[in-house]
Amino acid sequence: MTALLTILVLVFILVAIWQMVKIFDLTQGNSRGAHNQIANDKDNKYQGYLMLGFLVFIYAITIFSFVEYGDLPLLSNSASEHGPDVDRLMILSLVVIFIVQTITQFLLHYFAFKYRGEKGKKALFYADNNKLEAIWTIIPVIVLAALIIQGLFTWNDIMNVNEDEDPLVIELYAQQFNWTARYAGNDNTLGKANVRLIDIDKANVLGVDESDPNAQDDIITKEIHLPVGRPVLIKMRSQDVLHSAYMPHFRAQMNCVPGMITQFGFTPTLTTADMRNTPEMIDKVANINQIRAEKSEELLAKGEDALERYEFDYLVICNKICGTSHYNMQMKIIVETQEEYDAWIKDQKLFKDSLNK
Repeated sequence: MTALLTILVLVFILVAIWQMVKIFDLTQGNSRGAHNQIANDKDNKYQGYLMLGFLVFIYAITIFSFVEYGDLPLLSNSASEHGPDVDRLMILSLVVIFIVQTITQFLLHYFAFKYRGEKGKKALFYADNNKLEAIWTIIPVIVLAALIIQGLFTWNDIMNVNEDEDPLVIELYAQQFNWTARYAGNDNTLGKANVRLIDIDKANVLGVDESDPNAQDDIITKEIHLPVGRPVLIKMRSQDVLHSAYMPHFRAQMNCVPGMITQFGFTPTLTTADMRNTPEMIDKVANINQIRAEKSEELLAKGEDALERYEFDYLVICNKICGTSHYNMQMKIIVETQEEYDAWIKDQKLFKDSLNK
């Protein structure tokens, strides 16, 4: 598939260069191009049929894409309560875009064929048409307004975290090029923090205020554990540049901005183990490991180490190009039962005990 796309790109580049050479000849007005570059009825008819052919090509490649890649796996594996709402909004937008694209592309190419230049035929000039302008203005306004309004309601439902549900409060700290998590401890209140308070010698890498009582039971970790079914409120900071915390399976994303705190809340609905056992994920993991096995054979033949087998994990990744190692900025998220979470959190060291005093 990659080879085919490469060949197509090269062909299009050659066609573009050829057309540019022809345009250059016309602009120069030389004898070679001055007389044979005037389009006649045969040329216009040929170009009209080419437009219809390209229309068929567009529809054919669209149908092929739906058949080959149309399962849309990223729209069927949400693991948060609000995930299905985001997916429905995305699918609705895709359907509207597809319908509009199908109609407008047909009209564009068909009109180019039907109204191609012919000797003796004169184009009818319209100074304006208020009825047509009203139609193609009002319809998009109504459709876009409906999509935007539904999107705003969905966004408000997602962002309005209900404090009465006692969400688990976690801080997600971004820096080039890694993530660090800080749990709020038994009081579920994060201690104050400021980048000016960072003290590497004392292992205070997040700049947590050591004098704040709320900070004493905070817990700093390099991976996130979440109990399934419990709301979580993630507060985000950045130490250096603009990052974006993206958790695709939870349909959650929020910018991490230096100098301010942003937040995003959601409720996980599937444990990591449950997601690993879904048919879609089983197929995906098997496909990835097959590719890795084939690649490992090549590496072993060269005397290099084989690739490790892939196992699915929820991840938080950076969705902003934040520097040279941006691609590797990720952290594991483990969703588990309440009992498993309680056992894990019990084994973690408190902030006050982790300082090098």
